[in-house]
Amino acid sequence: MESTVAALTAEFGNLVVTAAATREQHGNTASWVENQPPDAVVFPQCTADVQQIVRICAANGVPIIPFGTGTSLEGQVNAPFGGISVDTRDMNKVLAVHSEDLDVVVEPGVTRKQLNEHLRDQGLFFPLDPGADAALGGMAATRCSGTNAVRYGTMKDVTLAMKVVLANGEEMITGRRAKKSSAGYDLTRLFVGSEGTLGIITELTLKLHGIPEAISGGVCPFPTVEAACNAVITTIQTGIPVARIELMDALQVKAVNAYSRLTLPETPVLFVEFHGSEASVAEQSAHFGEIAQEFGGGPFDWATRAEDRTKLWQARHDAYWAAGALRRGSKSIASDVCVPISRLAECVAATQVDIAASGLVAPIVGHVGDGNFHLALLVDTDDHAEVSRAKALLERLVERALAMDGTCSGEHGIGQGKMKYLDAELGKPALAVMAAIKAALDPAGILNPGKIVACG
Repeated sequence: MESTVAALTAEFGNLVVTAAATREQHGNTASWVENQPPDAVVFPQCTADVQQIVRICAANGVPIIPFGTGTSLEGQVNAPFGGISVDTRDMNKVLAVHSEDLDVVVEPGVTRKQLNEHLRDQGLFFPLDPGADAALGGMAATRCSGTNAVRYGTMKDVTLAMKVVLANGEEMITGRRAKKSSAGYDLTRLFVGSEGTLGIITELTLKLHGIPEAISGGVCPFPTVEAACNAVITTIQTGIPVARIELMDALQVKAVNAYSRLTLPETPVLFVEFHGSEASVAEQSAHFGEIAQEFGGGPFDWATRAEDRTKLWQARHDAYWAAGALRRGSKSIASDVCVPISRLAECVAATQVDIAASGLVAPIVGHVGDGNFHLALLVDTDDHAEVSRAKALLERLVERALAMDGTCSGEHGIGQGKMKYLDAELGKPALAVMAAIKAALDPAGILNPGKIVACG
């Protein structure tokens, strides 16, 4: 390892950092997995730098861990075997905006907020909004989604093409800017969600959308979580093109009120938003209001001013931090599952019963328009009995989702934290195919080893 760090330092000088604080920052602390820092962090400035880093590491068999902003939740950026963290922070240029084609080309270190600030004057926006100001390269690597996914899709839907540095240092393109293609294997979607295990993303071509003429949003309370979920199911099944529809249970609302200084009714609520023309937004809002009323929802608190909507959605995005404040000194362990929309109410209600029986504190939030919801478990990690109960609760959550033909993760990804669930979800033949792809593209196993699928 010392020779690798020395070779990188000779090539990149002070762009190689070995300070303990920086290395620990580039390990993961948001899951059960302990922080596992790399041996050094390198800050490439361009694709050629990434290629040279990979060549040096490959020559010495040293692991490489790509790093965006470090907001992943399942240990994706940990370095369980040591190695070099490749932080793409400085690769943060918007390279080209093709407004007439509704696409943009960016470097991986560009964050979603940075991109939308760049696009605003052109009447365009990038719709994916996972809450954290994540880097777009990391968003693609973890196949993220967020609050707008119910209308605009996830990263697999908005990523047209990428440039990727492979394990031998070669640069590869996965596609072109055309909106569709039948040219060979779909390499773009192979790399979207690969979590840095197959290559390092150095450029992305992404779909854009026009900023809507009108936006209407607000908050609607419900008597129970089940009633709120049933309203969501009916909304989706009737084809209302809702842009965002987010659930908070009563405990999460209480936390948000305290943290964000709001006065929401402390019952289960849905945050909703509609995009379109003035007429279509008004029609969608009215139709949703009728559905909500059927399930005992209301009254609506509509946010008509842009600044009021921003405050509401910022409160939703701060839900993780708000939940943590419910129990000072605890560790917040976030986990998510996703089920078919028809099973959503059943799954959430059963999970609430399970939480109550466990005696744990675990507010629920969710991107419920696509059947995805999250727990924020607040755990005293010094209490071994409590940790055991929490881990058992999360095991049952995943088992429940899989029994409903759902998935162990709707958007957090697999990383280290959820590798053990893939066999039950997909089966050994699928894992064997993943392992074969990994071995073909990374025969030495240096690209983010110990994530998604075990090899060797």
